[in-house]
Amino acid sequence: MNYMKQQLDEEKVFKDPVHRYIHVRDRIIWDLIGTKEFQRLRRIRQLGTTYLTFHGAEHSRFSHSLGVYEIVRRITEIFKDRPHWDDDERILCLSAALLHDVGHGPYSHSFEKVFNLDHEDFTQAIILGDTEVNAVLKRVDDDFPRKVSEVIAKTYENKLVVSMISSQIDADRMDYLLRDAYFTGVSYGQFDIERILRVMRPKEDQVVIKQSGMHAVEDYIMSRYQMYWQVYFHPVTRSAEVILSKILNRAKSLYDEGYTFKLEPLHFISLFNEKVDLEDYIKLDEGIIQYYFQAWQEEEDEILRDLCERFLNRRLFKYMEFNPNVHMEDWHKLYTLFVKAGIDPDYYLIVDSSSDLPYDFYRPGEEEERLPIHLLTRKNEYRELSRESTVVEAISGKKRTDHKLYYPADLISQVEDKEIKRKISEILEL
Repeated sequence: MNYMKQQLDEEKVFKDPVHRYIHVRDRIIWDLIGTKEFQRLRRIRQLGTTYLTFHGAEHSRFSHSLGVYEIVRRITEIFKDRPHWDDDERILCLSAALLHDVGHGPYSHSFEKVFNLDHEDFTQAIILGDTEVNAVLKRVDDDFPRKVSEVIAKTYENKLVVSMISSQIDADRMDYLLRDAYFTGVSYGQFDIERILRVMRPKEDQVVIKQSGMHAVEDYIMSRYQMYWQVYFHPVTRSAEVILSKILNRAKSLYDEGYTFKLEPLHFISLFNEKVDLEDYIKLDEGIIQYYFQAWQEEEDEILRDLCERFLNRRLFKYMEFNPNVHMEDWHKLYTLFVKAGIDPDYYLIVDSSSDLPYDFYRPGEEEERLPIHLLTRKNEYRELSRESTVVEAISGKKRTDHKLYYPADLISQVEDKEIKRKISEILEL
């Protein structure tokens, strides 16, 4: 029998706290879940350093990926036999949903920024390269990995398929909002996913929403807005990310200077040399990273030792509101004072900025063009969401940016020169 149509002898289920059960009946999905590249996602947290703020946020990219698959599986059941939907695309959608995050690295966003990597490049490499995932996909046909890769890269010719996994109301966002809200224990991310799934309809180039479901979508948009500012951009989480980034920066800088580590950082060498191959990348997970952080607490280098101890024991930097565009003079004063106080400002005085655009309508030619959410009226006409919803209109196209300055209050309190300490404390309002 054609591998794409093979079914398991009996349905497998994963017990899931968000969707109750995740159902697997297709042989290819079961085989993909069993690959070592997908199993690696069990060892990578979905929310990076957020567990240091919300202690329950220990869930993995493995559980999120299963959740996205389950949502897409349910959508394909709703779409079956409807116009514009081709059921031959079903396995392609399910495979892309399951694998959309397979290239994420440990503490991915901080990690990517320091080493100038992009997890989407590694997702493509895992799907198209010499991997167990690729071997499973090729059992459909030699061209199937390319199609899965194109869906995730948003270049696949059928835009309806792409929009199920990558749009302003896709399975990825719906799962991570519900899952992250559940594990952090906040109520902001809740919305009526059952209602949204019931009113989704396939159209030529995207998923649309029946107009009767507009209020459920409003709730989803507002949930996303609140989750970004209450959870994803939480200043304590950002403080942990700042320290994590500085640890990796310090280790790389020491390696470049020829520093002799007590524990040779074998897993980092290809990263430090900016020659990361797929085999080295797949070996990295958060267990490996934390092993080195534990070891580096014993290093001779005082900065690396201190930063690792801070991260592992949650001795994080304090913060204050600080817009570098407005307070640049204060920044220069602080930098000079930190140097005089013997505190290296390159590692202990950091401005961090976060920004989010909760919803946007289509703006041709602009960076990151966003396909808007369309409502389907009873007259079978399309209406862009923000033209019908005053709630969504109020936040459409409004990008919000937040700036904070992070510093080690404990080190400042130990500065012996009283005049320098006074001047630093005045600017930081300590």
